[in-house]
Order: sequence, then structure tokens, then C-alpha cells
Amino acid sequence: MQITASTASLTVDDVAASQRFFTKHLGYTEQAAAEGFASLTRDDAAMDIVLLARGTEVLPADQRDQRASGLILAFTTTGLEAEEKRLRSEGVEITMPLREEPWGERLFQVTDPNGVIVQFVEWVTPSAPEGA
Repeated sequence: MQITASTASLTVDDVAASQRFFTKHLGYTEQAAAEGFASLTRDDAAMDIVLLARGTEVLPADQRDQRASGLILAFTTTGLEAEEKRLRSEGVEITMPLREEPWGERLFQVTDPNGVIVQFVEWVTPSAPEGA
């Protein structure tokens, strides 16, 4: 098997609201759209995103009423501080402020209008513990 692309398919209540969020703030473009559906893409290594309206009949019956929850879309990026500043200036609420974990992960999170959590990550070399 060879995987040629990656797509996250998210079931949301308001497809248009998530579509606006991802295109306006995160640089996605619409690849295809119809009522209750949008396919979004970027020109870089980011995964594509498909947005489906909750309750849509294209999903199996046991999945139709589920929402995208318990999921974090994580994007590894460069220029993390500048990205956080840009999003803040565009009025995007930073739902987890920029922080650095002991293992070298710097990250912050935003949340789209449907509750989809988007995390931005930049990896740094962790500092050596004192006395090491």
C-alpha cells in the first residue's frame, strides 16, 4: 500500500462556519462543496479536510449524529509565535496559550466555531536539566 494523501473528515453542525474558519484563518481553499459538504485543501503538506453536516445520509446510520469531538487537528509549523500573533490579530480566540513542554514541544490551540480543536506545534531542543 502507498498512501498518496491524508484527509481528516469531520462531522460538524455548521459546515459553512467551519469552512469560513479554515479558509479565512488557516489558508485552506475550497476544492469542492455542496449542501452539507465541503472539501478543503492547502498547497503544502497539511492534510486535506472534509466537512460533513451532522445527520447527512452519506454516513452510515451509526455515525450520522456524531460530532467531531475528542479530536485535535495538530499541524507542525515554523514561526509559531508569529502565527499565534497573526491569529490573535484576526480575532481568533487562542483557547490554549502558547507554552513549551519539557520534551521540546512548543504549542498553542484555537477552536473553530463547531468546537474542532486545532493545535499548532513547533519542536525545539529541550533544555538540559540543571546539574546535568
